[in-house]
Amino acid sequence: MVITARTLAELDRQVSECRACPRLVEWREHVAEVKRASYASETYWGRPVPGFGPPDASLAVVGLAPAAHGGNRTGRMFTGDRSGDVLFQALYDVGLASQPTSVRRDDGLTLRGTRITAPVHCAPPDNKPTPAERDTCGAWLARELDLLKPTLRAVVVLGGFGWQALLPVLAAAGWAVPRPRPRFGHGVHLLLEGPADLHLLGCYHVSQQNTFTGRLTPAMLREIFAKAASLAGLN
Repeated sequence: MVITARTLAELDRQVSECRACPRLVEWREHVAEVKRASYASETYWGRPVPGFGPPDASLAVVGLAPAAHGGNRTGRMFTGDRSGDVLFQALYDVGLASQPTSVRRDDGLTLRGTRITAPVHCAPPDNKPTPAERDTCGAWLARELDLLKPTLRAVVVLGGFGWQALLPVLAAAGWAVPRPRPRFGHGVHLLLEGPADLHLLGCYHVSQQNTFTGRLTPAMLREIFAKAASLAGLN
């Protein structure tokens, strides 16, 4: 897949029009048509969800994929679901978000020096993209990181899927990723040499499976983002 976007705004527009993965296209559009009963009166986004945040971000947050009734409904990453409630509260607590909630695209939320994205931009069935879908969508992530290179200094990766998807993209973009590739873990911190030194931090995903069980607490999340903000020069 050839990506010609020269700016992040152009990239976001192109992402939202992608139809490269038939299974994901069918699923996201099916969900948008059938809807969840509690959102029956809403018009779902039902398209790939682009990244969110300023084009000169020094910190990136990489998740997994949009939620079927979250980002796939609202059109913004981690917006309109419980995972987003936890994430944006933590970002707000450390000064990276203008408000603690993210409920819709036009709710006034802005991010300070931070961009949120994912290795897969469409909601997948059972929240499980295939390796082929991950690799196809990886071209978008690679271009996004390329456009962020001048300012990017730190990345927080939410979960093992994002970690595994991101490392080869970083290596291809010129960052020195160790071999064998480092394993994901909460609190893992790597410093990668490359276009500019890049701090890579692992964090458990903000899924309900982690936050409801206490595997990931608000304090743990705040600690990671406070550290990332400092490494990215945001505080």
